Amino acid sequence: MYAERPPDPDLAGRVACVWHRVSETEATQLVVPDACVDLIWGPRGLVVAGPDTGPMPASMTAGDTFVGIRFKPGAVGDLFGVPLHELCDQRVPLSDLPELPIAECGPQLGWRLEAMRSAVRSRLAQSDGADPAAPAIARALRAGRTVTEVAWDLGFSERQLHRRSMTAFGYAPKTLQRIVRFQRALRLARAGVPLADVAVTAGYTDQAHLSHDVKRLSGVSMRRLVSPVRKPA
Repeated sequence: MYAERPPDPDLAGRVACVWHRVSETEATQLVVPDACVDLIWGPRGLVVAGPDTGPMPASMTAGDTFVGIRFKPGAVGDLFGVPLHELCDQRVPLSDLPELPIAECGPQLGWRLEAMRSAVRSRLAQSDGADPAAPAIARALRAGRTVTEVAWDLGFSERQLHRRSMTAFGYAPKTLQRIVRFQRALRLARAGVPLADVAVTAGYTDQAHLSHDVKRLSGVSMRRLVSPVRKPA
């Protein structure tokens, strides 16, 4: 069972959702790139799931429980006290990132989530904010603008755009563009849009280009990703 709910209003500017998962059977969950960062409390304790560039299979056994806070793309800032690109494709124990201590509490998911939210609120109040240009960068790349066009539109040099993208997202702009385009295509496909139309709408050259990028980022076909037996990553 997997469920998401909106964040508290005071965290909504930085947090996409809070979520929990209870594994009913032994399984491997495919997590695909979405430019987000998650703080997760699971069977092995607290970990930070950095921004991914490819598929990250997660093994679970029956009864495993997880609760998480998912940060919006580009919204983490310096919350964890390390450059975001150092967390790319990593699952890092929170104990290795001492900037965000979280108090011990009981095993109930609600207690764990409240401890996580309290620590995040406290840390956000003390840390520098996220790059205010990050949403515009992601939005323009998602809309199909080239890296050169995005830099020009926002008044940056391409070098400045690269630096800000690495800091805000953990990705170079071209990698970010590929991931946000993939996520847009995935949303369209899950809404029932035919794949040929998905390719055109999401900004791919053709359906073959879409298929190639989806396989590169997820390791499986789009039809596998939108299968009803799969649950959101």
